[in-house]
Amino acid sequence: MMRSVGTLTRADLAETINRKMGFSRAESLDLVEKILAKMCEAMGNGENVKISGFGSFVLRDKKERIGRNPKTGIEVPITPRRVMTFRASHKLKDRIARG
Repeated sequence: MMRSVGTLTRADLAETINRKMGFSRAESLDLVEKILAKMCEAMGNGENVKISGFGSFVLRDKKERIGRNPKTGIEVPITPRRVMTFRASHKLKDRIARG
């Protein structure tokens, strides 16, 4: 697969769909965009996204807490926020471990 050095891009995904599935380049890119838009919409609505065999994008709400400025040592409040984490599936972890 031809791809950017060190980074898999939307265009790379669309190119793979184009070659393997026979869709046009425009259709392939549109498919990638629609999948990503659906994932973003779900997470924007507070839903986690799970892709079997790949992993899960999990949303967590963090409460307000006290942090410390590492330079000055002064304590500062860290505001509550929602964060997204990615948890790789066991299949993906195994594949990465094997190289």
